[in-house]
Amino acid sequence: MDCKFQIEEVVSALSKQEFLELPVRLYEDEPNWIRPLDTEIEAVFDPEKNKMFRRGTCCRWILKNPKGLTVGRVAAFIDNKTRDLGEFPTGGMGFFECIDDKDAAFTLFSCCENWLKNQGIEAMDGPINFGDRHQWWGLLVDGFHKPLYGMSYSHPYYRNLFESYGFKTYFEQYTYKTIFSVDSLSEIIAWKAKRVERNPDFSIVHFNKKDWTKYIRDFVHIYNEAWVSTIPGVDAMTEEQALENFHSLRSVLHEKLLWFAYYKNEPIGFFIMIPDMNEVIDGANGRLGWLAKLKFLHYKYFKKDKNAVGLIFGVVPAFQSKGIDAAMIYQFSKEGFNSSFPFKTLEMNWIGDFNPRMMHMMEHIGASIYKTHITFRKLFDETRKFERSPIIN
Repeated sequence: MDCKFQIEEVVSALSKQEFLELPVRLYEDEPNWIRPLDTEIEAVFDPEKNKMFRRGTCCRWILKNPKGLTVGRVAAFIDNKTRDLGEFPTGGMGFFECIDDKDAAFTLFSCCENWLKNQGIEAMDGPINFGDRHQWWGLLVDGFHKPLYGMSYSHPYYRNLFESYGFKTYFEQYTYKTIFSVDSLSEIIAWKAKRVERNPDFSIVHFNKKDWTKYIRDFVHIYNEAWVSTIPGVDAMTEEQALENFHSLRSVLHEKLLWFAYYKNEPIGFFIMIPDMNEVIDGANGRLGWLAKLKFLHYKYFKKDKNAVGLIFGVVPAFQSKGIDAAMIYQFSKEGFNSSFPFKTLEMNWIGDFNPRMMHMMEHIGASIYKTHITFRKLFDETRKFERSPIIN
């Protein structure tokens, strides 16, 4: 491999700034790219702010050409809780940005591979996040529209760089989009919802800011039942963690974007949507300065036709396949869509191709695939049999 590039670990203030500024140069001619907040990116690599450091480690690098110009960046991660869940120890890489040059890209990929190998890792997934899946996960390969808040945007040539190095598709993640309209719901959704509605033991209600404590407690119960018990590597959530997350969104939450289902007053499901905050930070140049704050005030009180993001959907196992998800969507459609409702479109993020049930649900709410991301996997021993992510029944 050509050694015309120099790799440098990100440790100094200058290298950290280069890590943040490289995408600005790479995407200067891409009108749909939205610069993430610098503080959000740096928080991933801060042991004081990222809980993943309690159970894992990471390292990041920048790549310079012979003239000393930064032309690439990348990071590698190990999550000690999930590394051994599969057939062989697996780490991760992410935050990849690079010029259109195979030597440059392969230098970055090899750096991650060697760092992971030295710690007993035999495969790497990427591009992924050193943290929760709902942020910075997957490579955008189709639907190069404006990204949702916390989701990556990529140059089209990145896919060829990954595949040429030996990465293979582990799973695809779809972002579905629909217009808020009762008419977009299929007859099956209405039929399932009305069947639930006829049983007085069930109730569907939206969030109420006056009763924060109750809904946070219910959210934690449903989350731990629906996600932790069924998805490997997902941590249980505490009420303190949920409270912190909800409070961080308190200024933008709309009560009719958060819906809960109950059976005999016991929480059994939720459908959580939030405003797309990229509509606020677009043009903020990575910082929440006074101009961005003024834009936020206009967004909150005056902007119509906003875009909402489907953040998370959950039903406890005992009530799955009983129409609870349809009932929440139907009730939301009946009560949410009115002249005062400021949201026009919904993007349902992170629907994996390993989850055909959720893909089927998207069709029933009139949503279609709007963007496609890929999470790749690279086996260090290429003689091993590669298998895609298993389908969720």
